[in-house]
Amino acid sequence: MSLIPPHQNAASRDDEAALWCMRLGAAPVGAVERAAFDAWIADDPANAMAFEEAFEVWQAMDAARDMPEMIRFRAEAVEALRDANERRWSRGLRAHWRGVVAAAACLALAFLLAVHFFYDPARVYETGLGERRVVMMEDGTRLTLDAATRVEARMEDDSRRIELVSGRARFDVAHDPLRPLSVLARNRLTVATGTAFSVELLPRQMRVVLYEGKVEVMERPRDGKPVNLLGNAHGGAALVPGRELVASTEGRQVRVAEADISRSRDWESGQLSFDGEPLALAVERINRDAKDKLIVADPGIANFAIVGTFNAGDTEAFLEGVSELYPVRVERGEGAVILKKGG
Repeated sequence: MSLIPPHQNAASRDDEAALWCMRLGAAPVGAVERAAFDAWIADDPANAMAFEEAFEVWQAMDAARDMPEMIRFRAEAVEALRDANERRWSRGLRAHWRGVVAAAACLALAFLLAVHFFYDPARVYETGLGERRVVMMEDGTRLTLDAATRVEARMEDDSRRIELVSGRARFDVAHDPLRPLSVLARNRLTVATGTAFSVELLPRQMRVVLYEGKVEVMERPRDGKPVNLLGNAHGGAALVPGRELVASTEGRQVRVAEADISRSRDWESGQLSFDGEPLALAVERINRDAKDKLIVADPGIANFAIVGTFNAGDTEAFLEGVSELYPVRVERGEGAVILKKGG
């Protein structure tokens, strides 16, 4: 984004200084803005003084205390100010304080404007236990939330950023190649422009099922660029329809396999289908609808394969099926159901 230099439309030098503080503190500064700032500082030594005064007020408001850009620009302005020291004192005490007060007023307004225009709070969509919800997002994307799911969405001019905080969601993405939609699930990033897929977040893994189009799934390290998890070993850089990706959130283990598309969507209609998933994973899904949480207390039973379809919320049917099929003992406590290895 380019910026019209403040001196072209500001009413006074103090206004200009306030606007520069807001601009330099709001976003990374490009070459055009940098050149405009340098030109403004060089145009009149009093500009450097006004910027220094404005920065002191801004800093007192705690709005830019630790911003690297502001610290660097302030240092440059201070250097220019030293060269204009005699001129500064010739302004007189009254003029000096009038400038500070004006800068403070402008900065107070600028700070409120910056909060309004540059702070973009996420829009939150969430469901409770046993609740499922379908939402039409502002860009036309259809969002289907499983029970006990939380999604935070930020729609911007050049991107659509969504974070799956917990649970599972399906995304029928409105086509917009200029604004890719990304879904962050812990440290795994799924990127699409117009497609249909679901993302599920579990304690140690993230699962993506692709229904239409294509998506890229990447690891997003704390430092450095995202790394594509789908290399040649998995048949290409993008997931293709009808396949499911299972990625560890604690390492780079990735598995891609054929998905049973129909079964993978049963949760949308309130049914939970299992076809060999381990008991520990099945319990995680059951718990999204359970008032009393199921706890797998014995590692020896965590990998028992579960097969069957259950109505969401019918915990008793699930427990009955598991205990009949495997040596699992069910113990009930306050607010919890403990699963242990039976005799």
